[in-house]
Amino acid sequence: MEHDNYKEVIIHPVFNQRFITLEHYDGEYQYLGDMLGRDCIIVRFIDGWLRMYANEGKENEEWYGWRADVLAPCDSVVEDVFENAIINVPGTYHGGKAGRIVFKRSDGIRICYAHVQEVNVKVGDIVKAGDIVAKVGNNGYSRMPHIHIGAWYENEPLQIRFDLKVLGSLIKKSNTG
Repeated sequence: MEHDNYKEVIIHPVFNQRFITLEHYDGEYQYLGDMLGRDCIIVRFIDGWLRMYANEGKENEEWYGWRADVLAPCDSVVEDVFENAIINVPGTYHGGKAGRIVFKRSDGIRICYAHVQEVNVKVGDIVKAGDIVAKVGNNGYSRMPHIHIGAWYENEPLQIRFDLKVLGSLIKKSNTG
C-alpha cells in the first residue's frame, strides 16, 4: 500500500473459518461503503463440494455462517454502530439500512461491516484485530447471511485484502481444538 495515496488495505480475516467473497467491482455501487466492497460468506467442504448451507438454504439456520462470530478488521476505534433487528428470510429482503459497524484506524482508514447482528461494541470502543465484535446477520439489503465489508480513505474506496497467513493460522487452530 502506498502511504500518500492509499489503494488497498489488508485486514484481519472477518471470520475464524473458511469463507469465500463476492467482490463489488468499480462502478457497481455508488455509496462509498459499497464501492470495491466484498461480501463474505462462510463455507464448508461437504463430499468434495464447497457449500454455503445445508439442505435447501431456505432458513437462516441452514446457512453455515448464520450467527457466526465476526472479528474486528484491525486495531481501531468504533466510529459508528447501527443495529437493525429485522431479520430477512433467505432469498428475500426488507431493505433499509443494514446493521453495521464502522471502524476507524489511526491512519484515517475506515472499514465498514454490514449485515451484522448482536453487536457487542459501541461508539468509542477501542478494538484489537480479531476481537469478536458481532454475529453474522441477514438484514437490510441482504438475501442471505453474510458480512459486507467496505473500506475507504477520505473519499476514495480501497480494495480489501485479507491477511491470509492469519486466516491459515485461525483455520488450523479451529481444526485442532
